Parts: sequence; structure tokens; C-alpha cells
Amino acid sequence: MRCPFCGHEASQVKDSRPTDDGAAIRRRRQCEGCGARFTTFERIQLRELTVVKSEHRREPFERDKLLRSVSIAARKRPVEAIQLEKLVSGIQRQLETSGEAEVSSKRIGEMVMDGLKGLDSVAYIRFASVYREFSEARDFEEFAGSVEEVGRG
Repeated sequence: MRCPFCGHEASQVKDSRPTDDGAAIRRRRQCEGCGARFTTFERIQLRELTVVKSEHRREPFERDKLLRSVSIAARKRPVEAIQLEKLVSGIQRQLETSGEAEVSSKRIGEMVMDGLKGLDSVAYIRFASVYREFSEARDFEEFAGSVEEVGRG
């Protein structure tokens, strides 16, 4: 593992433990070159996934990109980081175990919306406004109205 501080190639693992959600191993490392300590995370990856975008462009699935987008949607909301980690881990696990090497960005977006809907209605609406590309305030208003109805029903 290359040191993020000096670039030295060798480091020693000083401590390993599972993350709170159990989906990864957290490792504390010490660089053999400069002595700096840093943390790495190791996750299981069952298969390489390719995301097929709406323009038929393909790119590798990036867990961090997905986590970033749900974190932005949930910013300043009463949603814990561990809840977002579990949501993203669950989506990734479902995608990897589906048996498909390619998955549409639309499918991922729908999975995120389903997960956020159960966590926080504001984060759900925020994500939907970007994902569904609301172009007018009316689009946002109609969608938000449908969420209120679901919440009351």
C-alpha cells in the first residue's frame, strides 16, 4: 500500500477491525518510509460492475460516487452516516449478486430512491429532483405532493 504522505511503497498493518456495519475491514497502517499513520478500508467485491448511462456510455461502478450522491441528498438531515453506508452497501450487494455484469444507471437511481424514501422524505425529494431532472418548479411541486400523500397514507 503506497503511503499517501511520502509515496513509499511499503507499510505495516498496525490494527485491523470490522467497520460498524460489518461490510468492510478498517486497517490502521504505518509507512515504513516516513512513519506516518493512515487508514485504509477493504471491502468485498464479488464482480466488476459496469454502469450503462442513459446515453449508452459505459463506466465502471464506483461505490464512492454513489455514497457521495446520497450524502449530498441527505446533507443537514437527521440521517446518520452509518445509515447511508448501509444503504449503499445494500445496493452494491444486490447489484453484485444479480448475476449481471452491466446495470443501467436508471436501475441504480430507482434503488437509491427506494432506499432514501424509507430514510428521509427530504433526502428522497432532493435526490429525485436531480435524478429525474426536474426542469420546472411545477415538476418539483407535483413530485413533492405525491410524497406527502404517500407519507399520510
